[in-house]
Amino acid sequence: MMKQHCIFLLSFAACATVVLSATSAEPDYRGDIQDVVTIDRLRADGPYNKIWEPYLAKWTGKHFVAAYGLQVTGKGDMGDIVCSISRDAGRSWGQRVMVFDHRQRNGTVQYAYNNAVLYRPPGQDVIWLFAMRAPMHYRDSENADLVAAYTADGGYSWHHVELAMDYQGSLVIVAGIEAVQRDGVTHYLLPAHRNSLRHDPHGDRRQFVLESTSLVHWKLAGYVPYDEARPVFLHEGGIAPADRDGELKLVMRTATMDRERPLDPPVAYSSISRDGGRSWTSAVPEPDLPNFRAKSFFGKNSDAQQICVYSDSVDRRGLYYKVRRGGDWSPQREFYVGSHRNSYPTLVEDKPGQWIAVWDSSDAPEDKRTAIRFGRIRTAE
Repeated sequence: MMKQHCIFLLSFAACATVVLSATSAEPDYRGDIQDVVTIDRLRADGPYNKIWEPYLAKWTGKHFVAAYGLQVTGKGDMGDIVCSISRDAGRSWGQRVMVFDHRQRNGTVQYAYNNAVLYRPPGQDVIWLFAMRAPMHYRDSENADLVAAYTADGGYSWHHVELAMDYQGSLVIVAGIEAVQRDGVTHYLLPAHRNSLRHDPHGDRRQFVLESTSLVHWKLAGYVPYDEARPVFLHEGGIAPADRDGELKLVMRTATMDRERPLDPPVAYSSISRDGGRSWTSAVPEPDLPNFRAKSFFGKNSDAQQICVYSDSVDRRGLYYKVRRGGDWSPQREFYVGSHRNSYPTLVEDKPGQWIAVWDSSDAPEDKRTAIRFGRIRTAE
C-alpha cells in the first residue's frame, strides 16, 4: 500500500511539473522584442474573464513594477487593479498584489476599476498609480472619474488617495504623465478623453489634457481642437517632447465620431503644444502612423529618438513600430507578432537606445487578453 501511495505521489508530481512547464512556455513569435517573459496569465477558475492594459515603472535598476487590470466577468471593461513585482530586471515576476479591489466598498458605493497608469516623479522615492473608477452597476467605464494610490516600498503596499478635481466631467485615461517646467514650477500633464456620447445623445467625444503641480489637485489644462467640418473621435493620446525644444506632441488613437469605427484611411492624429500643455494645435492626420481604433504607444528617449508602437489591423494580431529622429518615420518593423492577439503596449526607457515594455497578449488566435507580457527592445539606429 505504501509503495502504491509513493507511486501515486511521484506520478502526481510529474504531472504537476508538466502542467507548470506548459503554462510557463512562451508562444512562438517574430519581432525585435527580446527576453520575452509572461508576467501573469488569466486563471480559468477565477472570477475574471480578461487580464489587460498593463503599465510599467522602474523602482531601481532591477526592481520593476507592472500594474494591470483584471476584468470581472459580466462587465465591459471594469474590475480590479493589481501589480506584479520583478527584482531581477524583468526575468521573473512575483504574485499579484491587490491595489484596487472592486469588492471593497467606498462608503455605500461599490466601485470597479481599470486602466492603471504608473508614474514615478523624478527624484522621488514613490510610484503613483492613477486609474479610473465607476460604480459597479455601470455597463462600462466610459463615464468614470479619476482615482489614485501610491507606493513608497516598490509596490508591496499601496495607499489610496482621494484626489481634488477641478475638472468635474467624466474621463478615460490610458497614457502616461509628462512633466514640464513653467516659470520654474513642475507641471504634470495627464492626457485623457471623454466619451459621454456613448450613453448620452447630448454627450460628446473629445481629447483633453489635465494638469497638476502636486499630483493630488488636478484641473483642466486644455482641449485638443479638430476640424468641425470633418469631426474625428480623438482619444487615448500619448504625450512626448516634440522635435523643437519646448514643444510637446500628442499622438492619438482615432475613430469615426458617429460609430467609433476606424477612419478611412486608418491613421493616427497628432497635435502640438507650444505653451507647456495649456493649448494645442488643431489635430491633423499622421499618414505614416497606422491606427485601427487601437491604443498605440508614443514616446521619446534620452537620445531624442521618437518611437510609436501600434497595431496594424482591427483584430490586433501583432504589434509593430516605427522610429524617427527629426526626419521621416522609419519603415514598419515587427515589434511582437505571432498567432495570437496583442494590444496596449507601454514602454519605459531602460538605458539610451533600449526600452523595456509590457503589453496584453494571449496564447491562441481566438483568445484576447489572457496574458500580460514583458520584453526588451533596442531601437538605437
